[in-house]
Amino acid sequence: MSHIYIYSPAGAVRDKAAFQRGVKHLRSLGHEVELDADALTRHLRFAGDDDTRLAAIQRAAASGADVALISRGGYGLTRILPSLPYAALAKAVESGTQFVGQSDFTALQTALLAKTGAITWQGPALGEDFGAEAGVDEIMQACFDDLLLEQGEGAGWRMAASESHPDFEVHNAKLWGGNLAVLTSLLGTPFWPKVKGGVLFVEDVGEHPYKIERMLTQLLHAGVLAQQKAIVLGQFTSFKLVPHDKGFKLASVVAWLRSQLSVPVLTGLPFGHVPTKVLLPVGAKVDLAVQGRDALLVWGHV
Repeated sequence: MSHIYIYSPAGAVRDKAAFQRGVKHLRSLGHEVELDADALTRHLRFAGDDDTRLAAIQRAAASGADVALISRGGYGLTRILPSLPYAALAKAVESGTQFVGQSDFTALQTALLAKTGAITWQGPALGEDFGAEAGVDEIMQACFDDLLLEQGEGAGWRMAASESHPDFEVHNAKLWGGNLAVLTSLLGTPFWPKVKGGVLFVEDVGEHPYKIERMLTQLLHAGVLAQQKAIVLGQFTSFKLVPHDKGFKLASVVAWLRSQLSVPVLTGLPFGHVPTKVLLPVGAKVDLAVQGRDALLVWGHV
């Protein structure tokens, strides 16, 4: 079985029961689960002060683990991006450690891609996914198992009936993206990867559709979206519409975005702050094929 290193590079663990359930679940599958010394440390809302979390990231890079898995997202990585051990992280990736996480972890992944080109994985977190009180999602678990077995080579999904597209294919495009709010916050910084001709995927949680549109507008006006071969929207969840919206909703955002771009905008990617999520290799070259409602993203062996 695999060696999995658990560490906390961003927010402090809020649900220790979920943390323990996640550890128990992974160990029940036969994995060697190693806990970072500061995985449960707290300083303000963070998993330790900046130096503590930087040291945890350094230990994860030096762990030799098959997978370095975050305990949770939250907030905290953007403030320490200038000090991240980029060379050590890239060397760990080259040596076989797969870095997995999502949400605030998008900051580390995006910066590492910009600085070194190293491939990491958008995917589950320990507590939210492996420690879910309702149980571990079978599709997410299967995708994670494929990563450990080096068998995962792509992901497919079916869009809603109203989302049928003309058939098209994209070849040898760099896959990148993650949490929309975190990603947008990096625009114009040294930690922004200048990807052209890529496939950009985004998701978010707790953001009203007008805020989602505002962030997409920033990427649009900066020229980022038009430079891609496809935009893929994952799951946008946990927001509340209000009477003032007068019919303005997420579908309104998608329709507006499509009116502004000649680049295909796809929806329904099973990824985000939801139980059912695929794992996506940030920085890998992919092929994307769409036939009507069916989309297939293929990266082969990474």
